[in-house]
Amino acid sequence: MIVFASAIVDAEAYRRYAGPGIRAAAEPGAAIDAYAAIGSVCRSYNLLLDAAAARDDVEALVIVDEQVEISDPEFCRKVRAALSDPDVAVAGWMGASGVRGIAWWEGRVSRGAVSLRYPEHGGGELPACAWMPVEPAPREVDTVDGRLIALSPWAVANVRFDEELRLGFGYDLDYCVRVREQGRRVVTADFRAVHHHTLELVTKPGVWIEGHIRMAEKWDGRIPGTEPADADWKRRARRAEAERDAARTVAYSNRSRVDARVLGRERELEAMTASRSWRLTEPLRHLNRLRRLRKARA
Repeated sequence: MIVFASAIVDAEAYRRYAGPGIRAAAEPGAAIDAYAAIGSVCRSYNLLLDAAAARDDVEALVIVDEQVEISDPEFCRKVRAALSDPDVAVAGWMGASGVRGIAWWEGRVSRGAVSLRYPEHGGGELPACAWMPVEPAPREVDTVDGRLIALSPWAVANVRFDEELRLGFGYDLDYCVRVREQGRRVVTADFRAVHHHTLELVTKPGVWIEGHIRMAEKWDGRIPGTEPADADWKRRARRAEAERDAARTVAYSNRSRVDARVLGRERELEAMTASRSWRLTEPLRHLNRLRRLRKARA
């Protein structure tokens, strides 16, 4: 049995997005564990893992963020296919290889059919990570994004999220690094899903920067980009690195805003030019164009 689970902070978001998506994707008789979040992301996710580990018939645990809507009628089949190799412990909707820190999108990104549905500029939808080239899933990666992940029975039984990471950033990278250190693999899968979110990649840049630094300190020299440095200046260097990645992330968000603004204008133009009044007045606009052309030539 595939178990679906969510740690709910925003009950309305779960009701609108994650809940309907889970019910549509789940097989008859599947377990759906939806609990109110308790403490940090890591604490809440560990409670979901503990509940799944208490079952004796779990094929996979799928953790779904409340703002993620699964839109894939083949989702359960794809989960089984992704985890069919016993060496694969984690499968996610998007992730990256060549990762140097919690800004995993700075690596070589791979994703399934994932889109971002945003409320700004009248609302719209863009492909996830639309600002950069992406590789199609499946791919073996260093980490996956933790908002939609499928964990194997081995992962459910053996690996927990680090509850010392209380800031809510980097928990997914940390989990994937520890999984890979134990000889298991992390992959992206061709999951189809929609992320209901603003165009902001990082909504709390100050907290995100601190989370970046803490992850670098924890994995000092154990992942690329976190090599040991002299204690007197390494924290300053890591803060500079975190601020650089935060600035890049803001630039990516700005790029998404521009794309969303253009799409909004295109929708307005399409709606206007498709109207009956626009079609009826087309002869008059054509005549006015001819008059302006004759006047310019005179």
